[in-house]
Formats: sequence, structure tokens, C-alpha cells
Amino acid sequence: MPGPVFGHIPGYPVGSRFENRAALAEAGVHRHRQAGISGSATKGADSIVLSGGYEDDQDLGNLIIYTGYGGRDPATGRQVSDQPFSLWNRALAYSSLNGLPVRVIRGEGHESRYSPSAGYRYEGLYLVDDYWQDRGRAGFLVWRYRLIKLPDQLDQESDQQSGTESIEVPSEAPRRETIVLRNVRDTKQARRIKELYDYRCQMCGIRLEGLPGPYAEAAHIRPLGAPHKGPDTLDNTLCLCPNHHVLFDHSGITIDEDLSLVGVEGRLAVHPRHSINNNHLRYRREHYQANT
Repeated sequence: MPGPVFGHIPGYPVGSRFENRAALAEAGVHRHRQAGISGSATKGADSIVLSGGYEDDQDLGNLIIYTGYGGRDPATGRQVSDQPFSLWNRALAYSSLNGLPVRVIRGEGHESRYSPSAGYRYEGLYLVDDYWQDRGRAGFLVWRYRLIKLPDQLDQESDQQSGTESIEVPSEAPRRETIVLRNVRDTKQARRIKELYDYRCQMCGIRLEGLPGPYAEAAHIRPLGAPHKGPDTLDNTLCLCPNHHVLFDHSGITIDEDLSLVGVEGRLAVHPRHSINNNHLRYRREHYQANT
């Protein structure tokens, strides 16, 4: 099977319909005839299918909470074991790390008001905004992925719902203003944490100096977005350099109970006026530290 192809497939615009999985595979929109994730662990995932296979999936339209692959009994479809962080689960994480677009296809078997009444429908490109580990309804650990529809396609979804004909998206979308609903970080809170640490990373102690002044990033321990719903407060925020912010977001580094760093040597520096909520640190460890 050839490597993953990212982006739209020529000749199949958003809204294209397919009778079955064989037709999807033949078109190249989703190449696997059975698996819900298509891609490579070392190159990324290029498409997913929402077809009701996993009970923990949540379809909110422009926002999807998607359950990873594995752990199901093939005879009953029930979750009977934990999901490993390998194969297609790793592929979706790779797409998140590298900002690769994922084609989303909805199938008739999925219990969602956005699903087609018959067959399969190509819904457009989404980005894997976040991924974490959680306990599913059956009690086993599953990998979950938050996918957000690319802003330049939001108007197309409105066209589909109103019954108008879909048009193919050009390879280079024209630039235009787009309104996107999202959690907005409190910039005052971000400035407070940076100033408290004099723009020094709490993990490595480095202070970056640009021409206009110092630079650091505010990182939330428990993410703000659904379904985590972490607070935008000082006790849920760290001051990090860009490198350690990326590693923290993608579980290359976690923080142990004693504030020692897992993944690199060292210990988290904490200012006397910075009280970190241990519940947020525990949440991060439980959901973003692989146990497999």
C-alpha cells in the first residue's frame, strides 16, 4: 500500500458520497477497507472514518473527540483491553505533532446527527488539536484525539446542511477573515507567569532574548479545551521555553509528584509566589503519560 496522502484527493470535493468502504478505498479518500484510521506510524494519519465502531466517540460537528484503534473483541465489538500507543494511534499523534491535515469521513453507522443516512460522506480536513489517554465507558484505557475542522471549510459545512451543492476546495485556499469559536487564553495571566519567572523556563532555566525583548510561553497543565476544561489560572500555568512547551504538550516530558521531570533530567523550578495545583499535575500524568 502506498504512503499516506495528506489533504484533499483530486476529484473528490467535500460532500462527496460513497456507497461503501470499497468505494472509499478505490477513490483513495480512505485507503483501509476495515480500519478506521489510515496512515503510517512514522509518517502520520491521513484519514479517519466515523462509523460507530467505538462507543466513546463524540461527534460535535466542527469538533470531534475520536477514539483510537485497538482493544476490541472482533466478534462482539466490545472494548476488552487497553489500547496500545502504536500503529495507527501513533500515526494520529504524529499528525498532531506535525500539523498534518486529516480527512474525515462519516458513515451511516455512527449515532450522530451529522452522519449520512446511507453510505459514507467526505466531510473535509481536520487538524488533530490534542491527544491523551483516558478510561472509556468499558473501563479500559483508550487513546482519544480532539479534531477541529480547518477554519477555511466552516462555511462549506453550512452549505452542506442547507442542501446546496458542494464545490471542490482549491489546493491553495484564498486568504480571508474567518471567525472561529475557541478558548481564548487570558493574556494578562500569561504575562503574569512570564514576569514572575523573568521569562525563564521552569524546566531548563533558559531566558530567550529577541530584538524586541525576552520571550517565553505560557503552558497550561490541564488543557483549557473540551473535554478537559482546565481553568485559565496561575495554579494551572507554567512558564516554558518553546522547546519544553512542545515536549510538555506532546508528552515528551511529564512532571512527577515531587516535581522531578520525567523524560529529561532535572526538576521543575517553582517560584515562592507560584502555587501549582497538584490536581492539575495529576490530571496531566493520568491522561498524557503512556502506560504502554
